[in-house]
Amino acid sequence: MTDPHNEPPFNPLPPVVIALFLVIVGIEVVFGLGARGIVGGPGAVGWRLGTLERFAFSSEIFNWMLETGRWPVEHVIRLVSYPFVHASFTHALFAGVMLLALGKMVGEVMGTRAVVLLFFVPSAGGAVAYALFIGAPAPLVGAFPAVYGLIGGFTYMLWQRLGQLGENQIRAFALVGILLFIQLIFGLLVGASAEWVADISAFVIGFGMSMLLVPGGWTKLVNRLRQRN
Repeated sequence: MTDPHNEPPFNPLPPVVIALFLVIVGIEVVFGLGARGIVGGPGAVGWRLGTLERFAFSSEIFNWMLETGRWPVEHVIRLVSYPFVHASFTHALFAGVMLLALGKMVGEVMGTRAVVLLFFVPSAGGAVAYALFIGAPAPLVGAFPAVYGLIGGFTYMLWQRLGQLGENQIRAFALVGILLFIQLIFGLLVGASAEWVADISAFVIGFGMSMLLVPGGWTKLVNRLRQRN
């Protein structure tokens, strides 16, 4: 048995969560050093803009791909690359901190594969919803849709737990409700943004995926289908 005196005071973060966080923050560090002229020379000042132009999700490009049936890799990759580029260091920092917290909670219960799936699949789904329902010319950037995918996973775990305890399962949706309220207030103060469509879509996708990603989820689904038949 493990000596309790040798155990860390906090449960370690899943390595995949640390890796995702380091990529997000590392990109911002490079942008910051370039903007200050520490690395890259004079051309480094435009690194952020150039990266956004290449890797941010564009509704116009996505709709063009739908209309033409052409899917160039350099544009398809935007569906999963945009969570790693942000409008500012503060934008990236907030998203990164939430990624650490939610990734830890989800990873401890569902495992590494679930964290990866809940990061990337809801991100892509949220971007598609943003293009189809909004079609705004403003690019979609930042890890918040990915974070909302993880919130969907966390919400499902809490929803399931409250059900087992016989308590009101609506309480599980308190976190996403609070975050959306904060976004509403922020939007009223600085100007409304349509990015909430991507966030909500990613949350719904993450919640639905978690029904299969939680331990025993697939078995429970198969048993339910058999019972109905």
